[in-house]
Order: sequence, then C-alpha cells, then structure tokens
Amino acid sequence: MDHPKKFVREPFSFQSKTLYLEGPLQPNEIEALDYHEALVSFRPAEAQKKALIEIAELPEGRINVIRDDQKIVGYVTFVYPDPLERWSEGKMENLIELGAIEIAPEYRANGLGKQLLQLSMKDPAMENYIIITTEYYWHWDLKGSGLDVWEYRKVMEKMMNAGGLIWFATDDPEISSHPANCLMARIGANIDQAAMEQFDQLRFVNRFMY
Repeated sequence: MDHPKKFVREPFSFQSKTLYLEGPLQPNEIEALDYHEALVSFRPAEAQKKALIEIAELPEGRINVIRDDQKIVGYVTFVYPDPLERWSEGKMENLIELGAIEIAPEYRANGLGKQLLQLSMKDPAMENYIIITTEYYWHWDLKGSGLDVWEYRKVMEKMMNAGGLIWFATDDPEISSHPANCLMARIGANIDQAAMEQFDQLRFVNRFMY
C-alpha cells in the first residue's frame, strides 16, 4: 500500500532559536543534512543516517525529523514491520510500524518528541494504517535519562499518547518477557472491521481453543 508522502513543516521555538519539524523527507534530503553525533540509541550515527535513507527509499517508508539549521537532531521512522517479527506474518498492507523515535539528549525534555509525533499524524495517509510500536525496556536510555524502568515507561507512554497511540494487550513472547515492555497502536480512521480482526489475530496467536 503506497500512499502519497505529503510534506509538512512546522517551526518550533527552542532556546531562543527556531527548529523545524518536517517530513516525510526524501532520501536525497536526508543525505544532504548533517546528523547529530549523539543519535546512537540503535546504531552508530553514520550507520543510523544510512538506515534512515534506506527507509525513506521504501514505498511505505516515512522519515520525519527535527532539524536545527542543517542538522537532524531527532527523527521518527514509519515502515512495514521486520519480516522476522510476528507483526509481518499477516502481510497486512495497512499495518505499519513506528520503528524508532530518537531525540538528541540536549534537545530532550522540551516536548519535542510529542510534537514530532503530532506532526507525523497530520499526514492524511496515516488514517489508512494501523500504526504500531513495540516498546522494549532494553532500548531505553535509562542511564542517560536517570530514570528507572517504570518512570521511563511512563514518559514513553505519554509521548506515544500524544501521537494517538494507546496500549494494546498481546501474547507476543518478547513483549511478555518483561512487564515494562508493551505494544501500543493507533487505529486510523479508515481502518475497517476486517483489518481490526486481522490485527487481533496477530496480537493473540496462542489463544486456547475450547
């Protein structure tokens, strides 16, 4: 399912300067921007910038960013789930994953994550998707944030709630392996009952039959 990528840009006042929240960006636009060296939660900065370019090249891939002058200081990715994950097993064209969201440490605690998610949902194409995110505590910056696992979980939930994502139950083994892990999702306005039933089947694979 390939929906047009409608570009949106919004200014954001931050410490006496103006940042820009914008996207979805094209691969060449990401390539032309510098990349903050502290964006290393998932892989080294250079490798992560390359990964963002590769996602932007995909038909369904969307990369929205926070830009400080000519430098990416935050980003969020939307892409079909990894083929090795449960969420890809139904081959749902209308299920997309918020794969990663990351803000450089010096730009955190200013509501920028919430703003970036809210900007992402202004894309009309998002109403055609079930958007999921799988939150695992081992991806969280507990050391850098100074928060414990439950405090960080609360922060993550509030940020995802700002983008319209809410908690959903699941029996997925990885998520179930720790009580702080969770599945969150946003159901687009154009999602029908058949798609919801298919999503429910993905959420609960191991239901007992009576």
